[in-house]
Amino acid sequence: MSQPSAPFLPFVRPEIDEETIEGVVEVLRSGWITTGPQNQAFEAALSAFCGGRPVRTFNSGTATLEIGLRIAGVGQGDEVITTPASWVSTSNVIYEVGATPVFADIDPVTRNIDLDRVEAAITPRTKAIIPVYLAGLPVDMDRLYGIARAHGLRVVEDAAQAFGSSWNGERIGKLGDLVSFSFHANKNLTSIEGGALVLNNEQEAVLAQKYRLQGITRTGFDGMDCDVLGGKYNLTDVAARVGLGQLRHIERFTARRRELARAYFAGFEGGPAVRLGVGLPVADFANGNWHMFQITLPLEKLDLDRSGFMAQLKERGIGSGVHYPAIHLFTLYRERGFRAGMFPHAERFGASTVTLPLFTQMSADDVARVCRAVDEICARHGR
Repeated sequence: MSQPSAPFLPFVRPEIDEETIEGVVEVLRSGWITTGPQNQAFEAALSAFCGGRPVRTFNSGTATLEIGLRIAGVGQGDEVITTPASWVSTSNVIYEVGATPVFADIDPVTRNIDLDRVEAAITPRTKAIIPVYLAGLPVDMDRLYGIARAHGLRVVEDAAQAFGSSWNGERIGKLGDLVSFSFHANKNLTSIEGGALVLNNEQEAVLAQKYRLQGITRTGFDGMDCDVLGGKYNLTDVAARVGLGQLRHIERFTARRRELARAYFAGFEGGPAVRLGVGLPVADFANGNWHMFQITLPLEKLDLDRSGFMAQLKERGIGSGVHYPAIHLFTLYRERGFRAGMFPHAERFGASTVTLPLFTQMSADDVARVCRAVDEICARHGR
């Protein structure tokens, strides 16, 4: 196949404006580049975005999940229910705090954790639930919190991909229990690396600050104490300035992503890929922020595997990704007793999903180009 004439289209690319870049330069010149005034401003802006709830920033979304579990009192001997269809950090942090992950399979339509299976997985040792809002689509939060209240469980929402999403008109982060966001470079709002934890009250916020920096509390000029075992998870002012610049555009970012997702649905409608059985995500434009556009391949109807399919996209100048292999099939988890066949929906999704390009600078022509490429590959390699 000849080399593509159009520029390579990655599956993600952050949009950072010149004002933000200039703001970062100002921070670098200020001499205060680690956690300081920019971080405080970022936390205040995030708090306003989340309805005035306390917010503390961290250096990653993984850190926010782990600290969220610690604040929820999760520890040795506890169980935490979560989904096997996520980035592995979602369950790794459960092990990090000494607890045990209990997986519940996904709903094959929404691709999120199946709340019926969550309820069935609750035992006397269950302490918390970590729902994951895959690709930015929330679970049914009314039912989720109904289950949590009925069983006295804490909820640590893995909303890493859901900044700008909503549930019944309310922003994710404004309601609920502990809410964890990621600001990694591939997220809808980025601080390059980083995350934020939305808390319930100032007492939790103070505890989050302690966990964020070695458990230290300072008083006056020289007073210092350490009363909890914390780590080193603080966000730099350089990163916070990027996040502040991004936050100004989040409504536009979300609206643009929804436009692009609609273009994908229109581009695939009635085409060879859909006729062959390529699966599309749920067309939720009210709640989801369209962090990703994921398709599933009918591999039994193709004469190439997923890697070959992605290679065909790359030959056409189109990037793609895999989000995510089923967590319980990783070696670390097999060594802890998990095995194939335990969560068939997550396994099927994890083996067949392909993430297509979706970022704000894309044009309608870019989307059409991706749809044509997928249709062409399916028409050429379908059985």
